[in-house]
Amino acid sequence: MCGVSPVERSSGSRQYRRLNRGGDRQGNAALHRIVQTRLCFDPRTQDYYERRIKEGKTRRVIVRCLKRYAAREVFHLVRAVQACSPS
Repeated sequence: MCGVSPVERSSGSRQYRRLNRGGDRQGNAALHRIVQTRLCFDPRTQDYYERRIKEGKTRRVIVRCLKRYAAREVFHLVRAVQACSPS
């Protein structure tokens, strides 16, 4: 829903993935801020970033993966709050 799902792209001989441009742009912007903040302050995220850099991944690819992880975490938090609130 936030446009963080990967979409296959091709430019001739090169195959790669990019973020889905559809979806909620404000949600995507919020996820972007979450990831940027985590990259500055969260040791687990910094370790993940360094590990992926050593694997040869680009910053863009790593941020896309981190956005998907953040989206999953936020989804589970929101779902838990909705389940606890009275209807």
